[in-house]
Amino acid sequence: MDFSDISVWSFIIQMGILMVALLIANFLRRISPAVRRTLMPVAVIAGFILLGLKYIFKGYGIEIINGPLYEMFVYHAIALGFIAMSLRTTDDADKSGGKMIGVKSGAIIVSTYLIQGMIGLAVSLILCKTFMPDLFPASGLLLPMGFGQGPGQANNVGTTYELAGMSGGRSYGLAVAACGYIVACTIGVLILNILKREGKLKNRKANGSNDTVSVGFFQDEDELPVSDSVDRLSIQIALIFAVYILTYFVTIGLTTIFDSIGVGGMLNSILWGFNFIIGSAVAILVRVIFKQGKEKKIIKKQYQNNYILNRISGFFFDVMIVAGIASIDIEDLHGYLLLFILMCGIGTVATWFWLTLVCKKTYGDYYYEGLLSMYGMLTGTIGSGVLLLREIDPNYETPAANNLVLGSSFGILFGAPMLVLIGLSKSGFNNSLLTFVLVAVYWVILSLVIQFAGRRKVKNKGGDEAEASSKYGE
Repeated sequence: MDFSDISVWSFIIQMGILMVALLIANFLRRISPAVRRTLMPVAVIAGFILLGLKYIFKGYGIEIINGPLYEMFVYHAIALGFIAMSLRTTDDADKSGGKMIGVKSGAIIVSTYLIQGMIGLAVSLILCKTFMPDLFPASGLLLPMGFGQGPGQANNVGTTYELAGMSGGRSYGLAVAACGYIVACTIGVLILNILKREGKLKNRKANGSNDTVSVGFFQDEDELPVSDSVDRLSIQIALIFAVYILTYFVTIGLTTIFDSIGVGGMLNSILWGFNFIIGSAVAILVRVIFKQGKEKKIIKKQYQNNYILNRISGFFFDVMIVAGIASIDIEDLHGYLLLFILMCGIGTVATWFWLTLVCKKTYGDYYYEGLLSMYGMLTGTIGSGVLLLREIDPNYETPAANNLVLGSSFGILFGAPMLVLIGLSKSGFNNSLLTFVLVAVYWVILSLVIQFAGRRKVKNKGGDEAEASSKYGE
């Protein structure tokens, strides 16, 4: 092998560029009070540094960012980060958020898709009959695909629409997804600043922010000893990648089954796009097996270390954020500027106001953590939801991070009818109008689920009925 070959160094060079950008961003935030006051996370600053440099160098014909490789970084880092989170050990007092919180979170996620879908379709249908008669009527449905589901589904549905007659559908879908990510990382941070100034955010300090910590902060009882022959960090990384390999084979098995019964296609692309959910499920199963093995004395030591797993998940999320911003392509608008501005502008505002309504009722004492994480996810990706959450809940003390994963799992079930609506909408103006009506009806149904799922009444001291709740809205 020729070790001087650029192909040998390509991955290292691209990862090195990403890491150097992180160091520069951290330096800027440390030395500049103005940058610190923005509450802009270091990873976001690094991402925009690389995005700017990409276009500066591009003007001179130099490509410093390998776009496909950075997209691969984003794809795998999301899954690896959530696997690390899901492997963490829990105790009986761990905050789950209640038995029905996953159902309600899933309903919140898909109802937001539907709000975005109604807005997008309303804009595209109106423009189709007024200023842009040649516009593809269903193009507005790319708003929930790009904002709500991210670049993967925006790419898939955009390609489907392109085959049905929408010129540049794939590129437009990716542009919407890029805009959503920018909204999550800029508008979301702006809202963080406002809430901070108003004193509405709880002071949840990051690990290590106190001057004194106990040994128990870094390890639990019965863990592998520090003096063991293998490094504790190596064990955590080995567990994460073992789970990820299992995730790959589980996904392969599911897609093979779907293909054999004739329901592959779009379902399979969704499975691969939501690999972090399957990875989290496999990690939880592994965690349960380890716990049962330890209780039955089959496994003598605890292999997971929560402190290290938190640090590893933080690393993968930082990689995902930087790579996600740096890989944005601004050129993907192709003549859809009016539609783009109206759709994304109204969608940004409507998503916020809808979530303020439903999250306050659902998440109770961790309302702002739930609200900001959902807003980040439902304008960008699940990674941008975690980005905003880490600024106010760095240790994941609330169930908000788990709700993103659990809610996304139920969201797949609630979101299944949208696949039918996407297929219906691409067949002309009338079918797009019918799709708008069906989306509105389904939104009403999910709103009722959010309102009444898991609701129970208890008698208070005065004898009146009140809705039962606990510290975390259980």
